[in-house]
Amino acid sequence: MMNLTQITNGEIDELISLIRHNYGYDFGDYARASFQRRVLRCMDQAGIRSFFDLKYELTNDQTFFNWFLQNLTVNVTEMFRDPMFYKSLRTTIIPILASYPTIKIWHAGCATGEEVLSMAILLQEAGLLERSRLYGTDLNPANLERARQGIVPMQYMKDYTYNYIQSGGKNDFSTYYTARYDHAIFNKELRRNIVFSQHNLVTDQVFNEFQLVCCRNVLIYFNRQLQNQVCRLLTDSLAPLGYLAIGMKESLIFTDVRQQFDVTDSVCRIYRRKT
Repeated sequence: MMNLTQITNGEIDELISLIRHNYGYDFGDYARASFQRRVLRCMDQAGIRSFFDLKYELTNDQTFFNWFLQNLTVNVTEMFRDPMFYKSLRTTIIPILASYPTIKIWHAGCATGEEVLSMAILLQEAGLLERSRLYGTDLNPANLERARQGIVPMQYMKDYTYNYIQSGGKNDFSTYYTARYDHAIFNKELRRNIVFSQHNLVTDQVFNEFQLVCCRNVLIYFNRQLQNQVCRLLTDSLAPLGYLAIGMKESLIFTDVRQQFDVTDSVCRIYRRKT
């Protein structure tokens, strides 16, 4: 990989301005060091050796920008990631959600949709999927297209099955998908009540009211100011007494909204809005 010193802070500012002006995506409040590493990794993968060449490609080649955005915003995801979190949902949260006539859940920053599929399986096993609506949103349209297809590389299924069992799953995990060559295609019935759509946490607004909002391992990519802004948006998206779940290495402690929540599960970072 290229040395970090080969892109200055001024050049990063210039890059952020170019992307905002030409394409409407605003990375200005992303954590600077993480953003810089991702830019350098993209340059390395594309064989681009200078900042001038990067600017040229981004300005003149929409296809390159689409690829750049895909690689810049890709988030690590997996089914039943952090099984303890899903076990907490099974035992603590879902029985309470069952009291609502319609259950609305938002996965913000859903990447390629594995965590949304995991939630659908939890709801199916609780007999609640029919009256649930799951919304998976992401900044990246390529991620969303993959998510809509419900196709997961078969090479991950052994790990996902282990996660599922550790989360308290009782069924044979393979009943939820069909193996086709080197991919697993998840059942249409499981995906029927899922809507995947583009939403930018930086610039877009509240679009519904939810009983549960999951925004896991997304805040770590933002600076303190943007974390505050996004947490306010997530809070405003919750129904009174709704639940917010963030990543197990994230926290509400330094945000403006912390007083609006009671802690439901301190280890799994699940909070309940007070009113």
